[in-house]
Amino acid sequence: MLWLGMVLAISFLEAPLKFRAPGVTLALGLGIGRLVFRALNTVEAVLAVLLVLAAVIVGPGAATWAWLGVAAAVLGVQIVVVRPPLSRRSDRVLAGEELPRSHAHYWYIGLEVVKVVALVALAITAAP
Repeated sequence: MLWLGMVLAISFLEAPLKFRAPGVTLALGLGIGRLVFRALNTVEAVLAVLLVLAAVIVGPGAATWAWLGVAAAVLGVQIVVVRPPLSRRSDRVLAGEELPRSHAHYWYIGLEVVKVVALVALAITAAP
């Protein structure tokens, strides 16, 4: 549930709201976002490893393993496949290039939705 709360708070609350704050430029918002999402993904990876270790010890049912696998796999795709192009794009924007809106953001958001569903299902299936 901690992992779920972090994803909901940062991805669906902080990320879109920071660009609406007075005085936050695109460059400033991107810089903050890069730091926040790097930290979030690092903590998510640690939590995923801890959950896998806990599951190995507890020995939950197949449904719990499946939802944990989905959440961890989605996180892996986000970190390895989606974030690198987003980082390259933000580097270009921070360097002064004007670029059209990125479709990679939509992939990241879609994967966040899948991860939220997986984490909710994981909490339900893992509950005693």
